Amino acid sequence: MSPETAQDSLAGFTIGVTATRRREEFGALLERRGARVVSAPAIRLVPLAEDTDLLAATRECLAAPVDDVVITTGVGFRGWMAAAEGWGLSAELAEHLSRARLLTRGPKARGAVRAAGLNDHWTPASESCGEVKEYLLAQGLRGRRVAVQLHGEPLTEFVADLRAAGASVIEIPVYRWLPQRDASPLRRLVTQTIGGAVDAVAFTSAPAVHAMLRCARAEGLEDGLLAAFAGRVVAACVGPV
Repeated sequence: MSPETAQDSLAGFTIGVTATRRREEFGALLERRGARVVSAPAIRLVPLAEDTDLLAATRECLAAPVDDVVITTGVGFRGWMAAAEGWGLSAELAEHLSRARLLTRGPKARGAVRAAGLNDHWTPASESCGEVKEYLLAQGLRGRRVAVQLHGEPLTEFVADLRAAGASVIEIPVYRWLPQRDASPLRRLVTQTIGGAVDAVAFTSAPAVHAMLRCARAEGLEDGLLAAFAGRVVAACVGPV
């Protein structure tokens, strides 16, 4: 067993966990390594079946033929199709999408499209939204109707550039994040981070980072939080969040 995976490899360390999804599992994993965990969910997910914005975007998508559909994540696409099924729109949506060019950002998105019985048109080698955007812009977008499946956060620049090129863009907001109704655990974590009571704060999504910074800003503590992360407190991120 390597030092990094030893049962007590995190003994003596206190780690703040901002995750919402699977937070119990993540916290238990850290605790098994000996860490003390401070749980402060930074954001909450809007349940798909209750997401009126997603329903409205889906109806807008179905109102007329769509030329291109950008699928950014596999889990997001599956969630969209599952929500449509709950609304009694899944067959209509699948038929609608079958007549469009489906551009998938990466292999997971491509796999989700194929699992739904649909054909993907193109996937960038870089698995980046930037390359998808450049591909679309090179095709010429004036007069084209494009649906863009979001995941948690807006793709503001991406959508703006498509619209500037003449496309009519429908944003499909799957898995929207909202602030937690009770922000007190996050406020306490901000204070603990600044005071050095935690050794690290774990982030599993960009919205969680933004939420913690907004929370600190609202309390007049943003500079102190940034100074803590620039000093002894580790900001531990899953990927480039």
